[in-house]
Amino acid sequence: MSERRCPKCGSVYVDSGARFCPRDGSLLVEIQSRKPAPPAPAGSGTGVRTPLPPAKAADRDRASTLSNQILDGRYEVLKKLGEGGMSYVYLAREVSSGETVAIKVLSPRLASDKSSVERLRREAGLAMRLDHPNVCRILRLGESEDGLIYLVMPFLKGELLSDREVRSGPMDIPASVQLLQQMCAGLHHAHELQIVHRDLKPENVMLVRDDGSSAERAVVMDFGLAKERRADPAIAKLTATGIILGTPEFMSPEQIRGKPLDARSDIYALGIVAFEMFTGKLPFQGRNAQEMMIARLRSHPQPVRQLRPDVPEVVEKALSKALQTNPDDRFSTAIEFGDALTGSAAPSSGFFGKLKERFS
Repeated sequence: MSERRCPKCGSVYVDSGARFCPRDGSLLVEIQSRKPAPPAPAGSGTGVRTPLPPAKAADRDRASTLSNQILDGRYEVLKKLGEGGMSYVYLAREVSSGETVAIKVLSPRLASDKSSVERLRREAGLAMRLDHPNVCRILRLGESEDGLIYLVMPFLKGELLSDREVRSGPMDIPASVQLLQQMCAGLHHAHELQIVHRDLKPENVMLVRDDGSSAERAVVMDFGLAKERRADPAIAKLTATGIILGTPEFMSPEQIRGKPLDARSDIYALGIVAFEMFTGKLPFQGRNAQEMMIARLRSHPQPVRQLRPDVPEVVEKALSKALQTNPDDRFSTAIEFGDALTGSAAPSSGFFGKLKERFS
C-alpha cells in the first residue's frame, strides 16, 4: 500500500496514484505508515483520510549521522558524501533493488522553516521533469517516519568541475569546449521546460566517465535554486526583503538587481564558468564578493586572451557575447552559445581544425 502526504495541508492519499495535492497543488511526498491505514468509510471513494498529527521532530543531529543506518525502511545509508547550508548528501543503496543512489536530506533545524521546505519541494517538482544525459534528475521525494525530508538522485561517480580546476588548474581547451557544449545542451533542455537554474557554478557540475567510455560527460546538478519563468511570489518576496538567491561570483547583473530571470541569466553564469575553466580566474576582479558584483554592473569583463593567449579569438568573442551586461546582447539560447564555442573555434586546418572535426 502506497501513501503520499501533502506537506502543506497534511492530507494523506492512499493508493490514489496522485502526485500533487488536489486541495492546494503541493507536490506529495511518499511516507511509510507505522500501521495500516484505517479503512475508508463506505461509499467515500476519495482515497483521502484525516490528516495525521505532525510527526515527532527528529533529533537536531539526526540528519547528520545517518551513516550505517536504514533510512525510511528503504535505503541503506553507506557514508556521507558532503553537506551544505541546508542539507546533507549521502551515498546509499536501495534495499529492494540494490541500486546505488545519492540522497540529499534536509537538515532538521531547517525542516521547520517553510521557505527551506518549499525550496526543496520546488527543486524536486522541477527536477523530476528533467530527462537529459547532461542534467542530474530527481528520482523521488520522500519523508521518513521521524520527519526527515529527503531527495533521491542517481549516484554520479566522477569529479566535481570545481575540484578538477583546483587539482589541475586551467583546463585543456578542446576538452573544455566539449564539456561546455554538453552543459549548454543540458541547460537548453531545462530552458525548454521553462526552468532556469539560477545557481550555475563549477560546484554544480559533475564530470563523469560512463562505463567503457574514455570521454567525460558534464552533468549539471542541483536545481535547488531553479525556478519556473512565470512569476513566483515567494521569490519576489525574498528579493524585496533583500535576500538574493545565488552564488555572488557567478550571478548575472539582472540577478544582482533582483530582476526577472530567463535562460540568458544562466548563459551569463556559464560564460563565467567557461572563463574560469580556461584561465583558473574570474573575469571580474574585486577584494570581496560585493566588489565583484558591483564590477559586473559597472565594468566589462577582462578578455580571456589577456590571461591565456592560446585561447582562439573566436572563443574569446563567444565569451564576450555571453558576458554582456544587457541580456538582449547575449546569446538567446544556450545552444547558440555552444555552437559559437564549437563551430567557431576552429579554422579549417591545424589544431582547432581537428577540434572542429571532433564536434562534426
